[in-house]
Amino acid sequence: MRWTMALAALLFAGSAQAQDDPLLKPILPDYAQRWMGPQGPVHVYGDVWLVGTAGIDVGLIRTKAGLILIDGAFPQAVPMIEANIRALGFSLKDVKFILSTEPHWDHASGMAALARDSGATVIASAAAAPVLRGAVDPGDPQGALEPYPAPPRIRTVRDGEAIELGGTTIVPRATPGHTSGSMSWTWRACEGGACKAMVFASSLTAVAGTGYRFSDPAHASRVAMFRTTFARMRGLPCDILITAHPEQSGIDKKIAAKDFVDPAACRTYAGAMEKRLDDQIAGEQSSPARGGGMAKP
Repeated sequence: MRWTMALAALLFAGSAQAQDDPLLKPILPDYAQRWMGPQGPVHVYGDVWLVGTAGIDVGLIRTKAGLILIDGAFPQAVPMIEANIRALGFSLKDVKFILSTEPHWDHASGMAALARDSGATVIASAAAAPVLRGAVDPGDPQGALEPYPAPPRIRTVRDGEAIELGGTTIVPRATPGHTSGSMSWTWRACEGGACKAMVFASSLTAVAGTGYRFSDPAHASRVAMFRTTFARMRGLPCDILITAHPEQSGIDKKIAAKDFVDPAACRTYAGAMEKRLDDQIAGEQSSPARGGGMAKP
């Protein structure tokens, strides 16, 4: 309760600070409020924590040479993320890399402020990098979304191109569909001599803007992209799954149980997301007027 009250006070102060800081200017504040529940740092396993909000997961990995963040949420969440990092006894300057799962604003628009404050380099797929810099992905089923500040330093990596920091190896896994540049991240975390296969997965939801139809033959390549990603997610070594939107992997229940280990989690996640795509296509086929417009996540 005490930490929750402290975070609430911090968010109030952060909203005042945002008036003078262009990188903290809130994006779609009324819509984003659904994800802004305060949450202190959550230990997952070994040197892995969650430092995001109650509605958007941001991962933190401690290595022998500094910290790695996965995703950056949105600007109004940055004060909470930074407070959680400090609460763990770390300095923001310890953050060396910020890995991107996707270039949508709800996971990436806080990266500019986090990168500025820490000096970290953002790492993303080649397809995501231009969108992070402000370009529009013409193939995105959701169309052009809310613009946001670009991170100052972006490094691109290929699928399978290992990233090394302080004895920790993280491997990017291309998981496109939700966006063309979606990337999931895998590594191993150890605790008490037991090591687990970790997956921080991008969103795999078939979400579309108004008028976009996955059943349209013109979008067959996007559906095939999703199918390939679902198969890949099922095949990943996966003892612990973290998803960009916590409800997609039941993070709230795992936090309550203080147990994140579930070797079936990636298969379950892929199956649920494939069913969502199948249901969307079936609904479009049964209703000629039905297109996109499904809400996130």
